[in-house]
Amino acid sequence: MSRTIFKGAATALVTPMKNGEVDFDALARFTDFQIENGIDALVAAGTTGEGSTLTTEEHIEVIRCVAKSAAGRVPVIAGTGSNDTAYAIELSNEAIKAGADALLLVTPYYNKATQAGLVKMYKLIAENVTKPIILYNVPSRTGVNIEPATYLALADTPNIVAIKEACGNISKIVETMALVGDKLDLYSGNDDQIVPLMSLGGLGVISVLSNVLPRETSEMCHAFLRGDVRKAAAMQFKYHKLIDSLFSEVNPIPVKAATYRMGFGDGSIRLPLTEMTPEKEAVMLGYMREAGIKV
Repeated sequence: MSRTIFKGAATALVTPMKNGEVDFDALARFTDFQIENGIDALVAAGTTGEGSTLTTEEHIEVIRCVAKSAAGRVPVIAGTGSNDTAYAIELSNEAIKAGADALLLVTPYYNKATQAGLVKMYKLIAENVTKPIILYNVPSRTGVNIEPATYLALADTPNIVAIKEACGNISKIVETMALVGDKLDLYSGNDDQIVPLMSLGGLGVISVLSNVLPRETSEMCHAFLRGDVRKAAAMQFKYHKLIDSLFSEVNPIPVKAATYRMGFGDGSIRLPLTEMTPEKEAVMLGYMREAGIKV
């Protein structure tokens, strides 16, 4: 099994909707838009794709739609994490059948877990799937953090190959990479820390920003990878206000409004999330226009 899934930027895709239902036509168009604009990989039905409020059937159909539209042009990574380990295994295998090339597995939320529980859960999932796994650490959402020693305990599991790290704690990520940097690929899970995490050995980002700027987000990563750190840093600086505006309300509220303005879906979002406030949307749209996005 090839250990590196992608280098550069993977878009954590929104799931366009129409009248509250998945708009598969818009999702297929959006997938094409991303690939035609140079994205390196796609994540379907993750946090940004409202995976938590998709039915199981919708979840699988979203992954199938993205995989069919991508048609092998870029890797498709399916968000299949759960706080129910058995369900995560079931969903992961259904996602593989639907065409997923890899799996993104968030830490268990609400019931949480000890570090020993995380090791057992991830190893059990890995034993029961056939595609590479990216571990997703986002303690601000789940209430549980993957500690560096836990990454080390998982690093030799054959199909656990990478980390999406969104803890925001650079010191902890330094500690993690000192332990497993030669065993697990690192991707930033925060758009405001793409270049900082790449400086620690990261290969890129799983991004919200790239929903609206796929080519530029990919280029930021590839500039760094080819040694043009000055250009990568300049791009990080250039888009930091747009990034802030895309997180001015709970993700994916702002980016759902942004992609609607770009012509994908009708902007509807499922409760308990609500549509973006007009004042914050106006600020975001201003930064989008500054970035050259037609809205």
